[in-house]
Amino acid sequence: MEHKMVSIADQIFDELEKAILTGEYERGDILTEIKLSEKMGVSRTPIREALRRLDQERIIENTATGAKVIGITDKDIADIYDIRLRIEGMASFLAAQRRSDEDLQRLKGILDLQEFYTKKDDPDQIKNYDSEFHLALYQICQCPTLLDTLEPLHRKVIKFRKVSVAHPGRAAKSFAEHKAIYDAIAAGDAINAEKLTCEHISNARKSILGE
Repeated sequence: MEHKMVSIADQIFDELEKAILTGEYERGDILTEIKLSEKMGVSRTPIREALRRLDQERIIENTATGAKVIGITDKDIADIYDIRLRIEGMASFLAAQRRSDEDLQRLKGILDLQEFYTKKDDPDQIKNYDSEFHLALYQICQCPTLLDTLEPLHRKVIKFRKVSVAHPGRAAKSFAEHKAIYDAIAAGDAINAEKLTCEHISNARKSILGE
């Protein structure tokens, strides 16, 4: 029973986090246990647990009237990209050293789909496979600490990543940058993989923040 409750709370957390980060719930909206329970068809217990975790993520805050949506500010985005700029290169460096043939096949498959949807000019799918590429890198580097650090940061910029790839020419450039990172990882060139990843994150930051 406890395991089942945790699983439901996890699902509710994921749904609410996505709804907040994609803008379905906007900054200032109030979320209450009763209304969410009715809407999602579950008891208030997993709702309460999910809201507690969202509060820990600092994308909502508890008030007298309910949980107020904070979301992600431009400063948050700038801070997140500054952090990623300094440590995501390490993930690519390690991935180049530790990747397997299976890992390379997985990355290549993601790249092929990203290229396909880039040519079709499909922002939603471009964003999805752009995210898949980065998440795969975090896993391939085989460093749980890096994964635990980077994955939550990556989740928080979902909405803004769609904005980035929608900029004229950015989607094609992002794919080209991913392809160059992949080639360096496939060649086992850790130093170049790190360098190219840092350049990619810097370019994404500039695109999102209009720098």
